[in-house]
Amino acid sequence: MGARARKIGIFVHPRWEAARALGQELEQSLRRRVPEVWLTTAWDARASQLIPGTDLLVCVGGDGTLLWAARSVVPHRVPIVGINMGRVGFLAEIPPEEAMGHLDRLLDGEGRMEERALLEALAPDGALYHGLNDVVVGRARLGRPVYVQVALDGEPVALYRADAVVVATATGSTAYSLSAGGPILHPEAREIVLTPVSPHLASGRSLVLHPDSVLSLTVRGENQAFLSVDGQEDVPLPPGNTVTVRRSHHVACLLRLSPPQRDFLFLASRLGWHPSQNEPDRFLSPAPEPRAQEEPCDRP
Repeated sequence: MGARARKIGIFVHPRWEAARALGQELEQSLRRRVPEVWLTTAWDARASQLIPGTDLLVCVGGDGTLLWAARSVVPHRVPIVGINMGRVGFLAEIPPEEAMGHLDRLLDGEGRMEERALLEALAPDGALYHGLNDVVVGRARLGRPVYVQVALDGEPVALYRADAVVVATATGSTAYSLSAGGPILHPEAREIVLTPVSPHLASGRSLVLHPDSVLSLTVRGENQAFLSVDGQEDVPLPPGNTVTVRRSHHVACLLRLSPPQRDFLFLASRLGWHPSQNEPDRFLSPAPEPRAQEEPCDRP
């Protein structure tokens, strides 16, 4: 961080007692260094009143808690750091047992800032939503596909009969879009990814779009759909409704201690791209010797 922090906020997962307990410990420790410290849960609507003037937001939970925080701070450029008490940890990278030590390092000026792209989704009722991962228009009922007509910058692109259509940021390219076969972008890229989920009789290929693209997603057919933002905001969409999605001019500021390469190394370990330390490296080890009873074939 640059200037000395004078106000720090702590977001804790509302349902994890361990997260709340750690948050309270951090609150007491930080009060020795910072004049003002506030603590609330990620679901507290009053958080928006506490955020102005905050110099750092500490999220205690999992990646979902950090997603809540990234949406809550808009339009303020508040640096966010995550303490991972969940299972994945793509965004929340600090282990809970090392939390206070790492926070001291950040307060002493260590770390680097990553600016992650956000999406904004304009709902039919005029409500504007921001998402760090993705905006999804998906089916409302099991066994009933949703028809989604997609237009890009006003021009029709496709009519998908599918489970859902995902519009993802670079951050969200390792979330729902990835599970549907979408590409992985550099975490700080500004491009937008469009990925259909289980399309019927249509191409399942993703599109990587220009950062300034504007997408219109219109529900066709007779089946109702749902608009979902980061998997945490759900809005019903009757047939005929349109959601407009574009890149927001706001960004999520993630304060990181790890080097930039960590994102891909972590992803590689999660996806099994390289063997574990206890597994022989079958790609780099020399080929095994042929069995004694096997005779090599003669070349013609």
